[in-house]
Amino acid sequence: MSQFPCPIVEATVFPIRFSTKALDMAQSALMETNGEDGEFLRVSIRGGGCAGFQYALNFIKDIDENDILMQHNDLKIVTDIFSAAQIGGASVDYIESLEGAGFKFENPGAKRTCGCGSSFSG
Repeated sequence: MSQFPCPIVEATVFPIRFSTKALDMAQSALMETNGEDGEFLRVSIRGGGCAGFQYALNFIKDIDENDILMQHNDLKIVTDIFSAAQIGGASVDYIESLEGAGFKFENPGAKRTCGCGSSFSG
């Protein structure tokens, strides 16, 4: 029986794909914080931004029984059903460039995105 309130799904079933670099950087961030903010990386969307929704990545302590959970090594990634419906099929990469570094979402379901790539409309 799982120790989590929701079942753990395989990476192939999780609605959002992560590049190896994104997984490594998220794992590194978790280790740097010693899990102080929480042991789960939540991938979600929230209202806002110039296009309607914004992507969000943050560490959390608790998850809900209706969440979708994937585990990669010690990194536990979770999303909620609403976010999964809006960004299912999206991929997350970690990009380093002259402008800076950070996580980048590629969302094939987005009808419109903003210039900075951090918000979209579905």
